[in-house]
Amino acid sequence: MGVQRLNMLLKNHQEIHQEVRFRSSRLVVDGCNLLYQLYFSSGLDQNHGGEYAAFEALIEKFVQALRDCDIKPYVVLDGGTDPTDKKSETLMSRAKNRLRKANRAAEDGARENVLPQLAKLVFRQTLIWLKVPLAQCYGETDREIAALAREWECPVLSQDSDFFIFDLPAGLLPIDHFQWKAVERSGSQSSIPCKSYNTSSFCIHFNIKPQLLPAFAALAGNDYVKLPINWAQFAPEGNKTTRHLEGLLRWLRGFQTPHQAFEAALGLMGDLSETRRDKAMKDLYLGMEEYQLPPSTLKKFFIHGTPPPFPEELAGRVPDWTRLPLTQAWLNSNILYVLLLRRMSFSCAVELHTTPSAHRTSRPLRRLMYGLLLGEGKEVSENDRDGFQFKIVPVQSAVTATSEKLELDSLDKAEPSLRLQVLQEALGVTEASLRDLPPWLRLPVAVTCYWLRTAQPPPDEVLLKALLLGLCTGDPLRHRADLQIFNITLSKSYKEPTDAVVGHAINQWQSCLRTSIDLNQLLGFPFLEPPVSRLYEGTLVHQLDRRTRSRRKTRLFPIYDRCSVNRYNLMQDIVHQLHAREAPAPSEEQGATAAAAAVQQEQEQCQAPLDDVTVNLQQLFLQDDDEDEDQTVKDNSDKFSMDELDTIKQSFYVDDCLKSVPSIKQAVKPTTGLREACTQGGFTLTKWVSNSLEVLPTVPESHRAKLVKQLDLDREKPPLERVLGIQWNIHRDSFTFTVAVKSHKSSHKTSDPLHS
Repeated sequence: MGVQRLNMLLKNHQEIHQEVRFRSSRLVVDGCNLLYQLYFSSGLDQNHGGEYAAFEALIEKFVQALRDCDIKPYVVLDGGTDPTDKKSETLMSRAKNRLRKANRAAEDGARENVLPQLAKLVFRQTLIWLKVPLAQCYGETDREIAALAREWECPVLSQDSDFFIFDLPAGLLPIDHFQWKAVERSGSQSSIPCKSYNTSSFCIHFNIKPQLLPAFAALAGNDYVKLPINWAQFAPEGNKTTRHLEGLLRWLRGFQTPHQAFEAALGLMGDLSETRRDKAMKDLYLGMEEYQLPPSTLKKFFIHGTPPPFPEELAGRVPDWTRLPLTQAWLNSNILYVLLLRRMSFSCAVELHTTPSAHRTSRPLRRLMYGLLLGEGKEVSENDRDGFQFKIVPVQSAVTATSEKLELDSLDKAEPSLRLQVLQEALGVTEASLRDLPPWLRLPVAVTCYWLRTAQPPPDEVLLKALLLGLCTGDPLRHRADLQIFNITLSKSYKEPTDAVVGHAINQWQSCLRTSIDLNQLLGFPFLEPPVSRLYEGTLVHQLDRRTRSRRKTRLFPIYDRCSVNRYNLMQDIVHQLHAREAPAPSEEQGATAAAAAVQQEQEQCQAPLDDVTVNLQQLFLQDDDEDEDQTVKDNSDKFSMDELDTIKQSFYVDDCLKSVPSIKQAVKPTTGLREACTQGGFTLTKWVSNSLEVLPTVPESHRAKLVKQLDLDREKPPLERVLGIQWNIHRDSFTFTVAVKSHKSSHKTSDPLHS
């Protein structure tokens, strides 16, 4: 529910908090609140499709800080369903505010705290990968979190104002004051400096009875009731933004019980009819009861793995087999919203209000999901953006010849091959077309094929190429340190304005991926769920697209192994083949004109395949500008020779410097000058090799290549060195090749599934 501006009030009264050094304890974490606080306070990209790898690294650091201090986190995520619909007005107001922010961000590139579409998914995947205890509620989390913390007598980590009202034995640790980046160490123990809040300090400070605190929250206004009382009239002079709360607290000093306060409050409203009075009193008590804590339903789950029973409003309407995956957060809780209220809401993407909602492209996938949940022909109300407003769009559920064989009550027991076929048909791919891909790439590539057919306006070849390049660089088996380096090099792209067309197309792709992952979860994971943070980086895709269109001089992207190249080639082959197939019938929403245009475009693309997509390794871009090298040259033009500076500009290929000179004397000088010039620019040149035994001694041994560090330069010959994929015989100063010929057993395919 939340008490509006209570956080601001407490910032004005810091003396209520107590400074503590937190360690060696359980900690119940408000997951949704932490998600937003971490992402928005980190400076990560919000406008270019998300910076998910860096977000994953941030979550890891946060969890490691807790573990270093012997703090055991238990993260609880919001389920979001509310059968009473009491928050509909509040939720709509928040959604409209996010819509305005998203449009401003798209227009001027400002940071408006719009969460990227896949950030919550990355948050969940990272916590699961780190083995952090995690639970997803069926509904709102506040009471569940507070109940668990009360029974365990441990604090709550959150910034939600409701936790300033709950009576928590171990208090609240506000995230704003939780200095997890500044872990303090004393001997063998570590702790996190933070501030602790408890309700007793609040009541003492404002001189009210503890039993009046829930009444204070109800009278201040919540989702149940908003009384037309000007509480500011009772406040002393002070901060105007919190005067109504200060006035209410001062007014409450004269009461002993909530009922006395409620009676007096209704008296301030003048003459009320008996009906209005009874309703107002009922709403006040309902608002206060939200802070009365039931027994925890999550304690058994965290200790024994037993999911909570469904509440009364869900029992009998949701299959029992969904309880465990829902609680484990392996099943999106939006299915409860569909089953209970037949509604669906969406996050706001950063895009101009003049463009259609990005979520329209994924609507056919959701229609199939609604069909699995509700059966054919049922209507679901989608609350989606239409220009600058939200509009309720009635969407009919759909079934296919394959999906009608599945029943929701026994979906978990259905044949895996049948569940896989349902999702493959929805995305327009076949098992044969994807079988050579690594498992974690199959769903993203299938989604890309679907997006290429259905996105409006159709994505062009340049953007498709950028997306595929971005996917192929995110090897989930690569060392984690490489991923952190990978993200640091992207920092310069954040200031670039977002291209409206590219941004809208990427938003559509993310919506398709998000919906496909939800559908994949409902079907019991016929595809391996892709690790989003290691396969997709919005900032990288934007940068690759921008560089391709501008034809700027770039350095090549460093490929760590041949597997990355093979994956890229394989992905482009699959996309080429599937895109050349006949397009499916357009949806009703696209209309006859759009349908004709789509068919014509499909025919043109079949006649002229995506030639531009079939790039070779020479077109894999590095996400770091050549400006680093140019700046090094400019900064040191008066300190070093032109030959040394030209070497920096002309002789570097990725991170290799290759240069040939006619004499030993001319070789010795650059080794010293180059190292000094690059050091001035913040680079350290190492792994030096030379075919001259007289040049090598001029290079410090620590800067030589490993294979020549222990070389006896007076007696031994330099060995072979790999250079740009070939071998350099240093002693002979010649290039050689190693060819491995493998014999394969002949095989014969009876049919080609793509052309049969």
